Amino acid sequence: MRPSPLLTLLLVAGPLACATGPVVRPTLSSGVTPVAVAPKAARDAGALRVMTFNIQSGLRGLAQVADVIRAESPDVVALQEVDVGSTRAGGEDQVERLSALTGLKYRAHFGTTKLYGGHYGIALLSRYPMESLAQYPLPTPRGAEPRTLAHAVLDVDGREVSVYATHLIRRPFNGAARVRQSVFIANLLAKDTRPRLLMGDLNDDPDSRPVRLLRRQLQDVAKVTHADAKGTYPMPLFLGSLRIDYVMACGAFTPVSSRVLHVGASDHYPLVADLRLAPAATPKVAIEAPAARDAATTTAAAAAP
Repeated sequence: MRPSPLLTLLLVAGPLACATGPVVRPTLSSGVTPVAVAPKAARDAGALRVMTFNIQSGLRGLAQVADVIRAESPDVVALQEVDVGSTRAGGEDQVERLSALTGLKYRAHFGTTKLYGGHYGIALLSRYPMESLAQYPLPTPRGAEPRTLAHAVLDVDGREVSVYATHLIRRPFNGAARVRQSVFIANLLAKDTRPRLLMGDLNDDPDSRPVRLLRRQLQDVAKVTHADAKGTYPMPLFLGSLRIDYVMACGAFTPVSSRVLHVGASDHYPLVADLRLAPAATPKVAIEAPAARDAATTTAAAAAP
């Protein structure tokens, strides 16, 4: 199903109520900055490039973040630590601004809390139209920063694809809370029959229990493509880097490649993944065997008066 022109306009420039989610309501950027749509990179049919990037509220410069995204020409980007209208962001809608700077026309912000006089949370940028949005609050200990799971159904060349994005509770502690959050996410994704992607900052190691829980139904793309030795969160001095940012895909996708970009636009490195979406299954049509068809014809002819 393709969105109507009116819905498309709302997706670009106005707020849209969550049609399927619970009490939390995702919002699209309300700004009206024109977006010069980025040309789609030449890729084979079914090819999809995605990125996850914790942008640290653009503290090192939102233009640098946009340069990194634009250089990779992704189709979908999951962003964490995004400000809308905060004093820290100079009152700017960072989602709207990044949409304008990258040419990724469709955008949504999923707020988790109010901070510095504005809204703070995660976001999605997409080359493809967003047919629907939902947002689910994750189980969080009392007094801790709220966390959320974002869900957008994208129209990818006429096919519905579910993109989920999240930012789990911070480390080094809160391991039990991350387990509960991962269980919640896994249960929700298991009910979705569309091709599914999960992207975001999971704040935990690849062999941790929260990540293992998600791997029961999703592929860790960096691991499958042998890029799992590269960390996404640089540590000081000689401590190396941690791999805590992930692109995970269901079996409808074949991981082709992935890479960590060692750039200084944030305190995290972005992760880019190239995937191939399998063709939609064609409904099977029962074909009668020739021998059975001929026998049935003969029997019918013999029974005729």
